[in-house]
Amino acid sequence: MALLRKINQVLLFLLIVTLCVILYKKVHKGTVPKNDADDESETPEELEEEIPVVICAAAGRMGATMAAINSIYSNTDANILFYVVGLRNTLTRIRKWIEHSKLREINFKIVEFNPMVLKGKIRPDSSRPELLQPLNFVRFYLPLLIHQHEKVIYLDDDVIVQGDIQELYDTTLALGHAAAFSDDCDLPSAQDINRLVGLQNTYMGYLDYRKKAIKDLGISPSTCSFNPGVIVANMTEWKHQRITKQLEKWMQKNVEENLYSSSLGGGVATSPMLIVFHGKYSTINPLWHIRHLGWNPDARYSEHFLQEAKLLHWNGRHKPWDFPSVHNDLWESCDY
Repeated sequence: MALLRKINQVLLFLLIVTLCVILYKKVHKGTVPKNDADDESETPEELEEEIPVVICAAAGRMGATMAAINSIYSNTDANILFYVVGLRNTLTRIRKWIEHSKLREINFKIVEFNPMVLKGKIRPDSSRPELLQPLNFVRFYLPLLIHQHEKVIYLDDDVIVQGDIQELYDTTLALGHAAAFSDDCDLPSAQDINRLVGLQNTYMGYLDYRKKAIKDLGISPSTCSFNPGVIVANMTEWKHQRITKQLEKWMQKNVEENLYSSSLGGGVATSPMLIVFHGKYSTINPLWHIRHLGWNPDARYSEHFLQEAKLLHWNGRHKPWDFPSVHNDLWESCDY
């Protein structure tokens, strides 16, 4: 009996060992893939930085917006997130335009701009009524529309990008600067164009120096102006300096005192920015904002100069999708 008991104990021991081995194999087999996955999740390939680009889509100009987006998307491998801004009654149409075109693969968000924020802040007597359209002031409210990004690019819709937008995004903003712009005096090779079409490129063209509020700023009327159709903005500094509130203050003062010059007919959105950002902005590479293409249908840049340009801007009355216009073949190459 003692021998039988001993045999039974040995058999029981072997059975337990066998069960343990089987259980171990099952557990080990099930955990290996999970551990591999965990290892991959802990050491993923570094995610590509997202570049937010804000551009408006106004009713009647959506084709322009899509051409601008197409030009950006076609010339970069960067991870672009397009914020397409419109008024409430156009949002559905904007989405259809994108989703039913070759741009349906882009990464985009549609953002509503509420024009009620402009109530009482715009004078109705501009020589160019189209500049009073609410979306022209979206650039004033970037932090209210874009929340999760530190750095943002804003572009007008009448532009075509020929370079890699990553390069523009990499523009260095000096410490304490909320934005970078292109100076209107920064294109020596375009001086002939400026003389030909009679452009002004100083504060005198945008501010009425007969008004006390403008004189009291202490800004020389010969100070070089800048163009806010292309902006690289630091959202943290913008919010910290309460830029939007400052811009609204000068909009309100203009309503009350008519402070802006109408000689250029373009001071509606530019003028308050010239005041608020005076002496407190960084500069964009001049080739990243070749402008005035829409100022005069008889003034043309050289083909060599246009080939070097990274971004073309048809600011002015003569848009490339209308007649008459200049260099519209470059715009049409990005139209879809």
